[in-house]
Amino acid sequence: MTHKIGLVEALCGFQFTFKHLDGRQIVVKYPPGKVIEPGCVRVVRGEGMPQYRNPFEKGDLYIKFDVQFPENNWISPEKLSELEDLLPARPEFPNVIGDAEEVDLQEFDTTRGSGGGQRREAYNDSSDEESSHHGPGVQCAHQ
Repeated sequence: MTHKIGLVEALCGFQFTFKHLDGRQIVVKYPPGKVIEPGCVRVVRGEGMPQYRNPFEKGDLYIKFDVQFPENNWISPEKLSELEDLLPARPEFPNVIGDAEEVDLQEFDTTRGSGGGQRREAYNDSSDEESSHHGPGVQCAHQ
C-alpha cells in the first residue's frame, strides 16, 4: 500500500485510517519525533493479506510513504530563516581549493529527457562519424 503524507506529518508524526479488506476501520499511528523519509516502507504486523489455507491468520501490511513537499516559495524569507533555526544544522560548506566555478541547479523534466538528441559531445569528431558510416574512402589505384 502507498500512502501520501505532508512534510509536517513526516517530521511531526501523524495518524490516518483506512478500511481493511475484512471491513474493519484501521487507525495507523506514527509518533511525533520519529521521521518518515520519502519512499520509506513501514510495516503493520498482522494486518496484511490472509494467509493461504489459513484465512484467520494474516500476513504483514507494508506501507510505502510518498512525502509531499510544499511548492516553491511557499514561505516568506523571514519565516524560512526561523524554520532553519528549528531544524538540524546544515553541514558545513567544504573548503574550495584552487579555482572553482559556481553553477546553479535547474529543474529537469524527466519525461522530456535531455532534449539534446542531435547534439554531439565535444570529443566526438565529425570525421570519425563520417568514416564509420560511409565505408572506405577513395584510395589510390593498385598497380
